Amino acid sequence: MNKLIVSLLLTLGITGVAHAAGDATAGQAKAAVCGACHGPDGNSPAPNFPKLAGQGERYLTKQMHDIKDGKRTVLEMTGLLTNLSDQDLADISAYFASQKGSVGAADPKLVARGEKLFRGGDLEKGLPSCIGCHSPNGAGIAAAGFPHLSGQHATYIAKQLTDFRKEEAGRANDGDAAIMRTIARKLSDEDIAAVSSYIQGLH
Repeated sequence: MNKLIVSLLLTLGITGVAHAAGDATAGQAKAAVCGACHGPDGNSPAPNFPKLAGQGERYLTKQMHDIKDGKRTVLEMTGLLTNLSDQDLADISAYFASQKGSVGAADPKLVARGEKLFRGGDLEKGLPSCIGCHSPNGAGIAAAGFPHLSGQHATYIAKQLTDFRKEEAGRANDGDAAIMRTIARKLSDEDIAAVSSYIQGLH
């Protein structure tokens, strides 16, 4: 079943609408304002703001389009993308995708449970592993638009999973999020804390 879901998602992702090719050099200047929250190179120092460095271009471009178009609500980004063109968004995505992401540390007390969930899921709960879409090392599948997770702040990951579970409007924006809403509904608070911590230290 997991293989079928991943295969379907890959097919949908790869055959999706193509965006303009990004220019990382041009994107560096355009991303200057982003640095206030996400860090100049995309390695956010604040745990509530996601790291963008090393994230896939396709994923970043889609998220920015969704935020700009009002399909995903991120209050801190209100109005920041309004005057940016498709090319601007593509360039910003290319810049952050070209940067090297930093890695944090996992809570030693949560590593065993987090690794079990990330790599093997939980058969009793009907939870698939995370590696099918996000790869064993957390690099994601850039071509399909599946996000890079390795080294991401645990605080940010936990909030996203909690929002998926609650199906808040800000995280229930499109079909791509449907599988995450299904998975998150099966996660306990303890599960979310463990897998989020594990991802923060994954490299």
